Amino acid sequence: MMGRLIVVSNRVPSDGPPSGGLVVALHDCLKHNGGVWFGTSGDIVEDPEDSFAELSGDGYKMRTFDLSPAEQQGYYLGYANSVLWPLCHRRADLMALNAGDYDVYDSVNRRLARMMAPELRPDDHIWIHDYHFLPLAACLRAEGVTATIGYFHHIPFPATHDLMALPQRDLFAGWMASFDLFGLQTQRDVAAALEMFRGLNGAEQLRDGSISLNDRRFEIRSFPIGIDADAFVKEAQSTDGRSLLNFAPDERLVIGVDRLDYSKGLDNRFRAFGRFLENRIVDEPRASLLQIAPPTREDVDAYQQIRDALEGTAGKVNGEHSDLGWTPIRYIHHAVPRDTLAALYRAADVGFVTPFCDGMNLVAKEFVAAQDPADPGVLILSQFAGAVEQMASALIVNPYDIGEMAQALKQALAMPLHERQDRHEALARGVFRNDVAHWTQTYLDTMARISTERAALT
Repeated sequence: MMGRLIVVSNRVPSDGPPSGGLVVALHDCLKHNGGVWFGTSGDIVEDPEDSFAELSGDGYKMRTFDLSPAEQQGYYLGYANSVLWPLCHRRADLMALNAGDYDVYDSVNRRLARMMAPELRPDDHIWIHDYHFLPLAACLRAEGVTATIGYFHHIPFPATHDLMALPQRDLFAGWMASFDLFGLQTQRDVAAALEMFRGLNGAEQLRDGSISLNDRRFEIRSFPIGIDADAFVKEAQSTDGRSLLNFAPDERLVIGVDRLDYSKGLDNRFRAFGRFLENRIVDEPRASLLQIAPPTREDVDAYQQIRDALEGTAGKVNGEHSDLGWTPIRYIHHAVPRDTLAALYRAADVGFVTPFCDGMNLVAKEFVAAQDPADPGVLILSQFAGAVEQMASALIVNPYDIGEMAQALKQALAMPLHERQDRHEALARGVFRNDVAHWTQTYLDTMARISTERAALT
C-alpha cells in the first residue's frame, strides 16, 4: 500500500478553493491519499527561519517557507529563470550567468532538504515539480532520505549541445539519477535525455529501458500532461464569448493566450497576422487577433525586451491596417479570468498557438475542449509545441516561417465545416481521454510500481 504523497512545487495553492487543472489534480490526490504539499510562501523576508509554516489543505497539510531577498534574486530570478529556463527553451544565448546565483540556488535546495528530511518516512512517495528543484533529490539523499522520489519536468528538456553551455553540466546527470522516476512531457524530450546519457561515461541504458549511473538506477519516462477537460467545457459554456467583444456580426476571431515570454513566438505571430492582412482580399470578412499575454518575470531583462518588441510590432500592424471602426490586433497585457478565457476560446474561429519551444502548451488543449463540436474553430499549432505529438489533426506550422503561418490563417478561416468537425473530433478525443486525472494517475502508478520493484530487491 502506498504511503503518503509528498508534493513539492515552487508555490503551494493560494487561499480559497484550488483552481487550475494541475493544482486541482494534485489537491485531489493529496486529499485522497493524505500527505503534505511543500513550497515557498511567496513572502520575502530579511532573515527567513529554517522552519515551515503550516496551512490547512482540506485533508492534507501545506508547509511553506520564506525566501530572503538574496534567495529570491539568486535562486528564483537568477539561476532558475535566467539560466535554467532559457537553457531548456533552446536559448542558451540568453542565459545570465551571474556569479553566485548557482550557489544560492543550491543553498535553497539544501535548506529545503534539511527542513523536509525529519518529516519524511521511508514509505512516502515524493513528487517534485519542475526546474526550481532539480537538485532536491540529491540533497534529500544526502540527508539520508530513502523514500521513492519522482520528478516532473514541466518545460522542455535541454538539448545536449545547449547543456555544454551550463557551468554545472557535470552535476546535471547526477541530479537526475538521484530521482527514481524522471518524468518528461514528450517522447522528443525523452530522446534528448537519453542522448545526454549515451555520451556520458559510467552511464548505461538497461534492457528494461532504465538508466544506471554510479550505482543509481532510475527511469526516464514521458507523461504528457492534460487538462480538466470536462470542467473547462462547463466554463466555456457559461458565457457567450462574442458578447464580451465589440465585434461586427461577420467579424472573425483569432485568439492567442500566452504568458509574455520569448519562448512563445509572439512577435512572429503578430508579423504573420500582419502578412495575412496584407494578402487579404478586400471583400472577405475581417479577422481580428486577440492576444492575451499576462506579464511574467518582469524583473528579468529579456522579458522587458520582448515586451518592447511586441508592442512595437502590434503598433506597426495596427497603424498599417486599422480603420475608424476596426483595430486588427487587440493586445491585452494582463491576466484574464479563467472562465472568461474559456468563453473567448469557444467564440474564436482560430486558436493561434505558435511557440518556438514549449514543454506541452495546455492552451492548445483548452482551445479544443472549449469548442462547440457542431461548429468548431481550427487549431493552428507550432511543430515545436510538445502538444504536437498528441494533436496531429491541428494545422501544424513552423513558427519561424511568417509566410507559412499567414497561409495557415487563410486556410483555417476558409476551412469548410465538415473538415473543421473532423479535425476537432480527432483532437477532442485525445484531449478528453488523456486529461489531467489520467496524467496524475499514470505517473503515480508508475512511481508505485518502481517502489514495489525496489522493495522486492531489498
